[in-house]
Amino acid sequence: MLAERRHRLILRALRSGGPAAVTDLSEQLGVSPATVRRDLVKLEEEGLLTRVHGGAVVDEGDQPFAEVAEVAEVAEVAEVAEVRVPEKDAIAAKAASLVEDGQSVLLDIGTTAYRLARQLHGRRITVITGNLVVYEELADDEDIELVLLGGMVRREYRSLVGFLTEDNLRQLHADWLFLGTSGIRPGGQVMDTTVVEVPVKRAMIKAGERVVLLADRAKFPGTGMAKVCGPEELDVVVTNAPVDAATRSSLEEAGVRVVVA
Repeated sequence: MLAERRHRLILRALRSGGPAAVTDLSEQLGVSPATVRRDLVKLEEEGLLTRVHGGAVVDEGDQPFAEVAEVAEVAEVAEVAEVRVPEKDAIAAKAASLVEDGQSVLLDIGTTAYRLARQLHGRRITVITGNLVVYEELADDEDIELVLLGGMVRREYRSLVGFLTEDNLRQLHADWLFLGTSGIRPGGQVMDTTVVEVPVKRAMIKAGERVVLLADRAKFPGTGMAKVCGPEELDVVVTNAPVDAATRSSLEEAGVRVVVA
């Protein structure tokens, strides 16, 4: 992982979760404690955080970096939306074939979920989402009953998060949840790089009758510093490439069906 990206993830973790120990950051980022300490020294020199005994804390009033980070994240999202589109469309088509008319579908944030939404036009189904791009895609489709979750808008990710979103999800049930991820560990753990999204994803899992993970080849092992769930909470993984032996074994032991698009 590039140092610049590590720095963004460290600051994001400190902003969302408060003070953190070097050991925790090391585990979340998948790098050595020595690497984290060097990163903290560098970030402190730049005035972006304060090192404390065994860890660091970020100054919440530090707005200049927040603005820079938001611009960087917007660029990342735009870049992700334009890569591996044919692969994501193949995964989306396979996932859409699982849904029957009359069923309810819960769609996560992310570009693959958006590609799936494009496959659902004209279907007599209910779609529930906090993904604003999905909402905009389906808003004019009168065949689809569209439910938009409440919450705080994360403009850079075009999504809704927070306790309002989680509370909405506790009141809902969907036949299918189509979940995105930034990475899948060999043990089958589903990871995410954005800490604030994790509670929403966990609430989605509880609201879904069947949980389908959408993961292109780049997600094995991908990235991610926060665990969303283990393989035991998945029902299906839809991917576009053969899954490595260790990960496939973990998924199969948990009873997860792997579908290759």
